[in-house]
Amino acid sequence: MAYTLSDFEPMITRAQLEKRVRELGSEITGSLDRGPENLVAVGVLKGALVFMAELIRHLPPQITCDFLRLSSYEGGTESTGTVRFDFDLTQPIGGKDVLVIEDIVDTGLSMTFLMKALEVRNPRSIRLCTLLHKPARTKKKVKIDHLGFTIEDRFVIGYGLDYEGRYRNLDHIAALRPEVANGKSRLKNDP
Repeated sequence: MAYTLSDFEPMITRAQLEKRVRELGSEITGSLDRGPENLVAVGVLKGALVFMAELIRHLPPQITCDFLRLSSYEGGTESTGTVRFDFDLTQPIGGKDVLVIEDIVDTGLSMTFLMKALEVRNPRSIRLCTLLHKPARTKKKVKIDHLGFTIEDRFVIGYGLDYEGRYRNLDHIAALRPEVANGKSRLKNDP
């Protein structure tokens, strides 16, 4: 059964997102010990697109940006547990400080796969910045260096997160209403 926007309720407001993204930008900038020109911000598509666009506005202009895309769904709403690259970085990261920017970490499977795949490319450092973390769903613990918000185990949309490709462009985070979730099948955002 398909969900509509009315099946969701606000969880994190636009104002809360703006404030926290600004704080994350300051936190990340303050941690750059080799200068911003060595930093490569790596966005994990598609979900991190909006978050990354907002975050890099609060980072020094000398950084570089790149993107990659992972897949583990094979068209469904539940992870297959097998992660693969749909496409990869376009620039080498050897000797660079890499900041992985993700929309949500819940099971940790995708991030474990990604961090290991990036480590073999010999970056100077790798750090993870995620907008959301759902610790209740953790299967593989992942070190999160910069965290926006910890949330309960609810299916969320907006600010880059989607349901069947829709609602990424909401300016806030919305969660599936509990009464809807209890009456319909549960959805998961990310492995």
